[in-house]
Amino acid sequence: MTHVQIVGIYAFWNLVTMAVVGLDKYKARHHQWRIRENTLLGLALAMGAVGVFAGMTLFRHKTQHVKFTLGVPLLIGLNVALVVLAGK
Repeated sequence: MTHVQIVGIYAFWNLVTMAVVGLDKYKARHHQWRIRENTLLGLALAMGAVGVFAGMTLFRHKTQHVKFTLGVPLLIGLNVALVVLAGK
């Protein structure tokens, strides 16, 4: 797999995670069944932290939850560290 393909997959995955945060915001506004916080954090852990952070910012969702405001940036750092270690 080439670097371009890997970057493309990473970008696509983070768009998906951003959309999931947007979907949860939509469901919250419309009093529908919600996506679990652990699911959102799990998506962030699974190399989707940039997308979750972008969704939090874009949709103004979960920005009052310490679990997200501290956890997601830490998971971005973990995602980057994993990429760097995988590249060695």
